Amino acid sequence: MNFLRFLMFLSLVVWLGGILFFGAVLAPTVFMVLPTHTLAGMVVSRSIHLLHIMGIVSGIVFLVASFLYPRLLRRNMARALAEGGLDTTPSAADARLSPSERITRSRRLRGASQVLVVLMLALTFYSEFGLTRRMNTLRIQMGDIDSISLTDARRVEFDRLHVWATGLEETVFVFGLAVLYLTSRRLS
Repeated sequence: MNFLRFLMFLSLVVWLGGILFFGAVLAPTVFMVLPTHTLAGMVVSRSIHLLHIMGIVSGIVFLVASFLYPRLLRRNMARALAEGGLDTTPSAADARLSPSERITRSRRLRGASQVLVVLMLALTFYSEFGLTRRMNTLRIQMGDIDSISLTDARRVEFDRLHVWATGLEETVFVFGLAVLYLTSRRLS
């Protein structure tokens, strides 16, 4: 059980930490350090692909662990009750709630977390297999992006897709923070 809680938190740490590192450190650094935007774009393109893979794996790990956790909890509680060794005293935060209200609250928090993770996965899949692929195609067509006019149709489309991709990553990050809060609240 502790291992499943660990996996849920680890998956969120990896996913959110990756997004934060990518947006706050990696992308700005490569665009400042590398001599051309084309080279920086190549590094960022490969990095975002790996970030998306990390996110997809993390999301799947979180969902599997969060589906297994309550089942194992019920099994362990039933065993402990049968053995007479279960302390059913609620925590201070839950003392005002009846047992059925605590169960309902936990289910709602778990359900909300799972829905948000599914949305995070959907946005990540769309970013990886929709936006990023289209941006890579445009980047290849343009060649050296520094030599392309800002009014070139391909450049305009690339910049528009970049804004969308950035917005999707920010949305995934905010949803992930919400999942982290809901999960910590549920498991505390």
